[in-house]
Amino acid sequence: MRRWPALLSMALLTWGAWLGLGVDQIKAEELKIGYIDSQRIRDGYKEFAEAQTKFDKEVAEYQKQDQAKRAQLDSLIRAFETQSLLLSDTKKKEKQAEIDAKKEEYRKFFEDTFGPDGLLEKKNAEMTKPLLDKINAVLEKIAVQENYAYIFDAVNANIAYAKPQYDLTEKVLQELQK
Repeated sequence: MRRWPALLSMALLTWGAWLGLGVDQIKAEELKIGYIDSQRIRDGYKEFAEAQTKFDKEVAEYQKQDQAKRAQLDSLIRAFETQSLLLSDTKKKEKQAEIDAKKEEYRKFFEDTFGPDGLLEKKNAEMTKPLLDKINAVLEKIAVQENYAYIFDAVNANIAYAKPQYDLTEKVLQELQK
């Protein structure tokens, strides 16, 4: 007789688990997920193509400046190498200091222009931010109107849109701080 309550409890737990799985499965089916190809959007969005063309022209100008500065530095080095046997130690040190200063000037120009957080990176961000904001606004509008929970970017597998309620960032940060 004592086995009946245990069997009944076991049956109810099993039935509840199956019912729970069914509800989760229904919830998963209601979750609407979409994706975009951001490269196709960039290529097909006229304003983005125009901004890219303008940016490419600016990059070309800075590359010309880079080549001129590099040629000037190379010329100084070659001149020093050909004259070094004829120069006194004092003159060699002067020329070497001049070359070192030019190398530093060139390195600084290169880093400030082409490096991380450099001029070109900032110009690119300045030109594309309003366009990306517009694209993101359209993505959010579509997601809200058509009830998408997530929109992924097929190009780089990043999430392009997610409902704020699915953002687990705070929970993760709280767990990390424990």
